[in-house]
Amino acid sequence: MTGYDVVALGELLIDFTQNGMSAQGNPIYEANPGGAPCNVLAMLQKLGRRTAFIGKVGADGFGLQLKNALEETGISSQGLRFDQRIPTTLAVVGRKPDGDRDFSFYRKPGADIMLRTEELPEELLGSAKIFHFGSLSLTDSPSREAAKEAVRLAKESGALISFDPNLRLPLWDTEKEARKQILYGLSQCQILKIADNELEWLTGKADHEAAAREILSEFAIPLVFVSLGKAGSMAFCGEKMVRVKAFVQENPVDTTGAGDTFMGCILHQVLEKGSLKLTDGELEQMLRFANGAASLVTMRRGALRVMPNREEINTCLKAVTANK
Repeated sequence: MTGYDVVALGELLIDFTQNGMSAQGNPIYEANPGGAPCNVLAMLQKLGRRTAFIGKVGADGFGLQLKNALEETGISSQGLRFDQRIPTTLAVVGRKPDGDRDFSFYRKPGADIMLRTEELPEELLGSAKIFHFGSLSLTDSPSREAAKEAVRLAKESGALISFDPNLRLPLWDTEKEARKQILYGLSQCQILKIADNELEWLTGKADHEAAAREILSEFAIPLVFVSLGKAGSMAFCGEKMVRVKAFVQENPVDTTGAGDTFMGCILHQVLEKGSLKLTDGELEQMLRFANGAASLVTMRRGALRVMPNREEINTCLKAVTANK
């Protein structure tokens, strides 16, 4: 078998997520494999897609743990590189009073930003139907140049380009540079997933539909998906706009990876449809499926290893329909 449905490039790291308290009253942290691009691929694998990852980890215990996690989920590690000097990137995931996440990164530098252009596996990039990336690979050199070259090679081979800004402002030297690089991502993609807070930051508009249409008018992206948290999600395809309510779970355990789960489901369905020109009904179906999967992953700690399968998602959708 040759070729991959989705190849993603970016950060693969350890998310230290709080999991209880010790007898001494100290927080206990669980070392969960994570990184947005790989979370997307893990969801795609659960839906039967063939995926591969391109990125860099340290030649340390955490790097080996991450390689093993990729292979356990079925994601090809052919494009994974090891840095002999720089350690694996780490993130500590806390929770704000409103329940949202708070990230503290150990990445000055971290291995993920050390990926070099000459380390890119061109055969993987040439075999992808969709190439997916985010802005974290654009924060620093040399990974910025590697990511842009990967986009060029993937487009040259006929792949669709998928982009998720996944804005983490503390990782950028300036907001001006963050804006410049995220606008580059928007200029390259045919499929965009963007969160409500990212839309507001990018456009200055609190009206999410107006903000999305401003981006569409500037970049003419064929498919734009906006995640709205507890308010659900929106999809834009040309002049069409569809909005679907969220499936809100009571007492969510961990919202880390919910947006990546959503994105994985969207890319799966784009592949299934085989087109970027979709009807209102198709867009609504896509959003419902992605919202359902995202709601399920919030009830599990971590993301990469705990993505829901198709049967679980369909059961969730049936339960929601039955309770209407």
